[in-house]
This record gives sequence, C-alpha cells and structure tokens, in this order.
Amino acid sequence: MFKGFYDASSAMLTQTRNLDVVGNNMSNIATAGYKIDRYANSTFDEVMRSRIGNKQKAPQELGTTTSYITALTEVRTVHTQGVMQPTGLPLNFALEGSGFFAVQTADGLRYSRNGAFMLDDQGYLYLPGQGRVMGSNNQPIYLGTDSFNAQADGTITTENGQVLGQLGVFDFEDPAQTLEKVGEGMFVPIGAAQPQAANNVIVRHKHLERSNIDMVQQMVDMITCQRALQSASQISKMYDQLMTKSTTEIGRV
Repeated sequence: MFKGFYDASSAMLTQTRNLDVVGNNMSNIATAGYKIDRYANSTFDEVMRSRIGNKQKAPQELGTTTSYITALTEVRTVHTQGVMQPTGLPLNFALEGSGFFAVQTADGLRYSRNGAFMLDDQGYLYLPGQGRVMGSNNQPIYLGTDSFNAQADGTITTENGQVLGQLGVFDFEDPAQTLEKVGEGMFVPIGAAQPQAANNVIVRHKHLERSNIDMVQQMVDMITCQRALQSASQISKMYDQLMTKSTTEIGRV
C-alpha cells in the first residue's frame, strides 16, 4: 500500500514539474532563437545506481528498492534549428547552422541565438534586456546607425563599403552537454567548456530564427500532463482513505 502511495506522489510531482516546463516553452514560442526544453526524471533506484560505485564512480547494482518516488529531475534543451523568418528590419540577424551570438551582460558573457538586436543610446549593437553584442574580436560592435550592409560571414559595412565590425559567432562541442540555460534563450558554458569560432554557419541579415517549439505538440503534452496529474491525485486520495480506514476500523478489530 505504501509503495502505491509513493508511486502516486511521484507521478504528481513529475507531472507538476513537467507542466512548468511545458508552460515555459509555450510562453516563449515568440522568442527569437528560443530552444525548447524537455523534462526528464529519474527514480530513487536509478539515482542510487548512478551515484554509488567504486572510486571511478562506475555504476553498480544495489539490489532492489521498495520506494520509487522521483528523486532527481533534469531539464534538457533541444538545440535543433528553427525556421528562418524574413523581417526586413536592419538590426535583425539569424544564424543558419550551429553557433551562438556572444552578449556581454551584467553577469558576464552569455551566448544566445536571439538576433533581435537594437542600438543602445551610444550607438552599440545590443540585445534588449541583456547587453552589448560582441564582435569576432571579442569587443562590442559600434555601428552608430542602422543604415548598413551585412554579409553572410557576419561582416558589417557602411553603404560605401567601410567595415564597421564583424559579428562574433561561436560554437560549442555538443551544446546540449556543454551549455546551461540561464535565462530565456541565454546560455553559459558548463565547467571548462570553451567557445570556438563557428564553422559552416551563415549569418542571415534582416531575418530572425523562430523558436523550435511545436505549439500543437506542446498543447498535446500539456493536456496529457494535466490528465496524468488528475489521475495521480485521485489515486493518492484513494490510498489516503484506505490507510485512514486501516488505522481506525481494522485497528479496533
């Protein structure tokens, strides 16, 4: 009976956290360059298998456990390419291929696929709410005007051909494992991961990369989570009633 109660509680906790992830995805469907998050969970037994082992932390069999309540959660980001959307706006950029823009924020260097840039009051290219966009020379890009041309390698020139700067486009080996999401579409390297100049990436001027979120699938996921949560809640109530009955009525016998 107690195992069933733990299972129901685990299901409620899992579906609640899953709903949070799905809801956050849906609220960012219009955020340029946003990458969808997926929720994953592990049971207590799986956590013990992975964390307890020899000095090299190799997994070992620990036998069975009677409690399977969720003990560990992980949100994984899916870095698939979003659709290129023409905007006609001169300060919009999109990346076709693997890579990230570098942005100098108040908390340090961050990386993003969001190319919905603007000019700050000093004429520097910046990402609203975040910071100045960095060039390939790791310095902020000064434009002073929104009348310019941009090439596929990120080089920005005036209308008469004078070079103003080049967008820094950086990449990481296996972004899903080496980058951590710290905001809506912003990432920081994990551990010793270092950015490298991106190869085989095309900078699309006057375009934005749409989020890689499938709204229909997210709606389906949300309905599925809600129904699973309701079912787990009802089962939990049933177990609670059974345990109450066993302690009050059966105990008297």
